[in-house]
Amino acid sequence: MSNHTGHRLSRRSLLLGAGAGALIAPLGVQAFPGRPAPFDFENAPLCRTAGEATPLTGAPRKLKLSWNANAVCSVQVPVAVDYDFFKKQNLDVELVNFSGSTDQLLEAIATGKSDAGVGMALRWLKPLEQGFDVKIVAGTHGGCLRAIAPTKSDITKVTDLKGKVVAIDDQAGPSKNFFAIQLAKAGVDPNKDVDWRQYPGNLVRLAVEKGEAQAALSSDPLAYAFLKDGEFREIGSNLDGIYRNVSCCIVGLRGSLLRDDPQVARALTQALLDAAEFSSRNPDKAAKSFLPYAPKLVTEDDLRELIKYHTHDHHPTGAHLKQELKLYADDLKVVSVIKPSTDTTKFADKIYADVFKV
Repeated sequence: MSNHTGHRLSRRSLLLGAGAGALIAPLGVQAFPGRPAPFDFENAPLCRTAGEATPLTGAPRKLKLSWNANAVCSVQVPVAVDYDFFKKQNLDVELVNFSGSTDQLLEAIATGKSDAGVGMALRWLKPLEQGFDVKIVAGTHGGCLRAIAPTKSDITKVTDLKGKVVAIDDQAGPSKNFFAIQLAKAGVDPNKDVDWRQYPGNLVRLAVEKGEAQAALSSDPLAYAFLKDGEFREIGSNLDGIYRNVSCCIVGLRGSLLRDDPQVARALTQALLDAAEFSSRNPDKAAKSFLPYAPKLVTEDDLRELIKYHTHDHHPTGAHLKQELKLYADDLKVVSVIKPSTDTTKFADKIYADVFKV
């Protein structure tokens, strides 16, 4: 398993120590020499902290928040319930476990069937290109996507996937998108040089064990579970290179909430960011909150390690968030997921909102 220790350094240390390294870092299991940063992090706003938003007055505001209850990426959601971060903002939040397509989720938010949702940038950006009335208001953390291969194989880095069959859980999913981008940046055609074969998420490792594929892509907590016995190793993740300082998971709000009740939009965002920061500082408590939702093969100890591994202390808003969305849009253009003609600066500006300006 890759050793990504050291990411618990303070954000200030990372900002001051980051260089202006190249956008393409070596893709393997090595650490992150220099921790290259593509943006001007020194002048970007640091993550916000608890207490910056004044709680709403009057009766608690009722809201619906959609999330994938199986994804440890969303640990801040049960944490916000268990440790009263929603209540502290005078919010009465109903959680909706949404397992449909991203298009359906964004439509539900845009039409007011839900007020907000949490998900992955690499899954949301293409549907948002269609013009849903949903705005991304914050990132919540980085990490959770991994490429894995048998320990005894000769596959040790992402570029070794050239000419291989790779088991995936979704042809349009964030794992496929992320690693296809890295292959394309390294000069490997992800469409012609890799055979992507789709399986149910919990069976991608089994596909490799049966010889139907030589490697697999997965997301945590399953990816972490697949690595526990040492039979498989991580050959790449979305904490490699520049992505070490980029959030993968995001919060989106319905546009009408931002327009009609911006203070409520701000309060909901603040509650989720406070819960993310709390998770970073209290992985034991966060693991207990998420345990009821975790797959059975994942233990509380596993969740604790995952929460430490993921960068829940990185949750950008405002201009910093917009820069990260532009980076992802530029990346998705590399593999023709976002239209080549798209102006990514204007696109990022269109799909995000700064709730802390209200």
